[in-house]
Amino acid sequence: MEYILLQTVAVPLIMAPVVLALGRKLGRHVGWIAFASLVYTTSLLAYLSASLFNGGQAVQEAYAWAPLSGLTFGFLGDNLSIPVALMMNIVVAATAVYSMGYMKHRLEVMYGEERKGQYAIYFLNFMLLDAGLIGVSLSTNLLELYMFVELMLIPSTFMVALFGYTNRERTAMMYFIWNHLGAFIFLAGVVVAYTATGSFQISSLSSIPIGSIAYWAAGLILVGWLVKMAVFGVHLWLPTAHAEHPTSFAPFIVTIVGVGNYVVVRLLVQGMQAAFLPFAFPLMIVAVITMVYGGAMTMVQNDVKYLYAWSTISQNAYTLLGIGSLSILGVSGGLLYFLSHIIGKTILFCVAGIMITQVGTRDMRKMGGLAGKMPLTAAVALIGSMILSAVPPTSGFQAEWLLFEGVFTRGISGGLEWNFVVAMGGLIATIITVAYTFWPIRKMFFGPLPAELKDVKEAPLIMTLPLLFLAILSIVIGIYPDLFFRSLYHFATSVGLGGH
Repeated sequence: MEYILLQTVAVPLIMAPVVLALGRKLGRHVGWIAFASLVYTTSLLAYLSASLFNGGQAVQEAYAWAPLSGLTFGFLGDNLSIPVALMMNIVVAATAVYSMGYMKHRLEVMYGEERKGQYAIYFLNFMLLDAGLIGVSLSTNLLELYMFVELMLIPSTFMVALFGYTNRERTAMMYFIWNHLGAFIFLAGVVVAYTATGSFQISSLSSIPIGSIAYWAAGLILVGWLVKMAVFGVHLWLPTAHAEHPTSFAPFIVTIVGVGNYVVVRLLVQGMQAAFLPFAFPLMIVAVITMVYGGAMTMVQNDVKYLYAWSTISQNAYTLLGIGSLSILGVSGGLLYFLSHIIGKTILFCVAGIMITQVGTRDMRKMGGLAGKMPLTAAVALIGSMILSAVPPTSGFQAEWLLFEGVFTRGISGGLEWNFVVAMGGLIATIITVAYTFWPIRKMFFGPLPAELKDVKEAPLIMTLPLLFLAILSIVIGIYPDLFFRSLYHFATSVGLGGH
């Protein structure tokens, strides 16, 4: 199929003005048009994934951009980019369906009625965000990658500003400033790399000779993305931005934050591994601190959205721990953990949205006993918690097992004793994770039912069925992780990583 990778980015870009035009007439039902286009692009990515799974070759496309300056833009579908792009697109497609139910409630709260024109604006930004995410994962050019990063930032800022909760304009500005700061630092690293290679092609990064320029380029790229990933020390923007956005937008925030793991692997582990090596162990230390600190802060939250917002900080650092180990299983297992995390966190944040629409509160102290009233919501929430807590047979169990096997093996067989010590710190964080994922389930769905909640009803199927689909997908991956892990493992073995 010609232009298959281009289609995965171009279709949502083309559909963005379409949903803007039709949204004013169709209202929330324009979400079905967005969903249909995402099903199409997901099928293209699934086709490529199946090809790679069966031993097929990577797909690369190049297009003229600025011929006089020698610039081209292109897309690469290989064992790293395709699993990441596929999972992100699946989550976004499921969110398109969920959004139709959630945004109906949100707009009624904001305006006292449904305003069809607001759906047009919402799904316009929705499609642009999807194009940005897929573009980041497939880009072959550093400037192209930066442009897609900005494409993610601008519509996501509008999402928070237009449809968020408390102080949404201020929150949106904070979100924009911090993310743009991270993008600016990343761009500085790109410019430094360009001075050494004379090219913006990602493939040219491997030609930078080891020296001060290489270390500056790797360091700036890494720091820029750590800001966007909200690691400890530069994390303060995420809890508020993640808790005060429209809840149907939460899967995007989770994915935008997590996709930095992919970029670090693509640019630094694959492209500049020797220059990245001095940063690897400090990255592991920062990851463990973030895991423990984020987990401890999660434990003291009563607002369900703030709880899951803080847990995103902690959970995202698991993958960074695996990446820092520079082992085959650490990196590939860490990437699988990222894919599993966006499934689990999408489920749980969307459950938080259901609490808002059906129960009318975000405060878990005012909930309890809702399993009898909302059995399907309780079931998917439980599975989402199992995913984050790495309980079999979910994908989280397989991902966390592989990740820690890589980290510990690298520390023992590689003679890197401090890696082993840091990995033990990571295990402490897993205990905290189990606590902060399951106690909210008990508080929301079990125990006595407050009298004021006796009339609560189950959420509409348009909100629960997408979450059920993601829960089933996680279980399928947990039973047969090779669906995604085989490609990631093949990639990790191809870039000269140590360990297993």
